[in-house]
Amino acid sequence: MALLYGLLWRLLLFLVHINRALVSWLRVRLRSWKGRLWERAMSALLLPVALAGVPDPQRKVNQDPDANANPVTGNRNAGRRSRWLSDGRSLEKLPVHIGLLVAEEEPSYTDIANLAVWCMAVGISYVSVFDNHGIFQKNNSRLLEEIVRQQQDLVGGDGSKYDVEFLSQGRDKHQHHVVSCWPSVKVLSPEDGKQSIVQAAQQLCRSVENRERSSRDISVSMLDLLLRDSKSVPDPELVVKFGPVDSTLGFLPWHIRLTEFISLPSHRDVSYEDLLGVLRRFGSCQQRLGQ
Repeated sequence: MALLYGLLWRLLLFLVHINRALVSWLRVRLRSWKGRLWERAMSALLLPVALAGVPDPQRKVNQDPDANANPVTGNRNAGRRSRWLSDGRSLEKLPVHIGLLVAEEEPSYTDIANLAVWCMAVGISYVSVFDNHGIFQKNNSRLLEEIVRQQQDLVGGDGSKYDVEFLSQGRDKHQHHVVSCWPSVKVLSPEDGKQSIVQAAQQLCRSVENRERSSRDISVSMLDLLLRDSKSVPDPELVVKFGPVDSTLGFLPWHIRLTEFISLPSHRDVSYEDLLGVLRRFGSCQQRLGQ
């Protein structure tokens, strides 16, 4: 009898183990089946939303054919403009008028054009380009074309455009190529500064000869007033000199008494970071104005 009870007990334990194994297997299969069913249901629900979010390329081209011309270039130009404006605002002070004095034998039109565009992009209103031999002024049309080309390459066709004005050796008539209202670029030579002083002195002499004023009325302030009236441009607060020559080379001698000069080795292959470093140096300098 005891042997019979032992056999029955072992049979019951065997059936219990079989039942547990079967239940575990069914649970795993049911869980896997529910997971696949859930994934299929979610895919069916999300597919229309995903398809609705995908734009129609043909429709986009038809609506705005110019928008897809070169999105990479457009984003890059927008990023450049944003960075340059941000750099200009971050400076402690920004010159209204900057001079680019090239004291090198072979000027690079592309590098000077880059500098002019960068200066105006950070917020400088007036840029004067000067070389001792007057090469830029003699070839002002070439410089103008290069500035416009670099403006389009660096800023983009939709960016700010500039008014490029060329002084013609101190004469009253200017050559204009209007690309917008402002800022402006002036191309100067040594004759411009000297000629303006000569014209102001001649005007004072004629006024004394015609007895419009006395010789005692002639003073430095009066000459300064005549020179200021002749050019509606503020004095340059900063001049960046390129080259090994330590000289102003006749750059607007009457207008640079309070100008800060900062030198760079060369204007060739100059970078935006070089210009930004100069502007930061200018922003940190303290002008005592004779005190």
